[in-house]
Amino acid sequence: MSTRAPSTAQLPVGFQASGTTCGIKVSGKSDLALFVSDRDATAAGVFTTNKVCGAPVIVSKERVPSTTARAVIINSGNSNAATGEPGIRDAKIMTAAFAEQIGCSAESVSVCSTGVIGVPLPMPVILKGIPHGVQSLGKSDKHLLDAATAMMTTDTFPKLTSVDVAVAGGTVRVSGVCKGAAMIAPNMATMLSVVMTDAQLSPEQCDSALRFGVDRTFNCISVDGHMSTSDTVLLLANGASGGTLSESDFARVRETIQHVCQKLATDIIRDAEGADHFITIDVKGLESRDAAYRMSKEIADSALVKTAITGGDPNWGRIVSAAGYANVDFDTAWLSLHINGTEVYRAGTPVPFDAAALSKQLKSNRDVHLELAVSGGPCSGNESVRFWTSDLTQEYVRLNSEYTT
Repeated sequence: MSTRAPSTAQLPVGFQASGTTCGIKVSGKSDLALFVSDRDATAAGVFTTNKVCGAPVIVSKERVPSTTARAVIINSGNSNAATGEPGIRDAKIMTAAFAEQIGCSAESVSVCSTGVIGVPLPMPVILKGIPHGVQSLGKSDKHLLDAATAMMTTDTFPKLTSVDVAVAGGTVRVSGVCKGAAMIAPNMATMLSVVMTDAQLSPEQCDSALRFGVDRTFNCISVDGHMSTSDTVLLLANGASGGTLSESDFARVRETIQHVCQKLATDIIRDAEGADHFITIDVKGLESRDAAYRMSKEIADSALVKTAITGGDPNWGRIVSAAGYANVDFDTAWLSLHINGTEVYRAGTPVPFDAAALSKQLKSNRDVHLELAVSGGPCSGNESVRFWTSDLTQEYVRLNSEYTT
């Protein structure tokens, strides 16, 4: 998809960030992002479930949850995955070098890496670059933008956002950055993301808020169904805004964390490699959220659905057949489908529609909306899921056939 102007976002109180160049990328583009809290923060994390996970995932999983988190260091251009014990050692060395610079323990620093798999980290350039990154730390909008930019690999624009929410006694800010454009699949987070807030959260609140948000956002996107080795979402809450949250205040903060995660997750789909369409899939009327999720994911991952949308082909049979093999119990006599608001299938029966007009609409509009509803019968209910995906184009094939060459 086309390059977009950078977003504007602000850091929460008590956080700093930087994005600098240490020399990992042969392009010379920035490749080292640092995030620092000026005080101990409560931290939680959600990580890839891929058994071939990166060394930074192994290290960071040992360090969250935590009540003494201070920082996150991220490099792009090299994923430090499938690198064995040397890779784990290098990840720990990165955190120790960064920790020494900011005056905290290495165990208070989480680490992420993204890029090519199976290549050792160029540690001399990283270690040389960390002091410069620390010297570049700051609290401005530009510092956060620089950090988001340094995380990018095949992304065409930096992904960042911030939202302020009113609570008793003041305002809390939630800010987030992420990277991702391909190797995107659910079941964890499908990319790298750091979410920060100056709210005061307990370890239990931090973990539950993050998982609630991730389950409804980062776990509801898919570009190519390929789960990364490096997927990580971290939430740091440093309490710098002051005051303990009431139950209702926490609910608002949790909702804001989900909002931030959704903005970042959908930006990934809008930036999907080679994609021409941003596809929203709504599945409604099932008896469990899990059932609605499985149906929406099967549709999102279908190469035939994706390519039909690429070509502007309103081939609705591909969509309902994908729903049918999702291993979900429902009565097809109650299934209906709308494509961009046009009803094409009702109660298990085709509905006459203007295929030429709908095809023209699909070709001329980047946003596509697929809505499936089960309106009755056994196993129907009130649960729904919204899922986001992209189409599949020749440009995606070209990009990923030449990735390392």
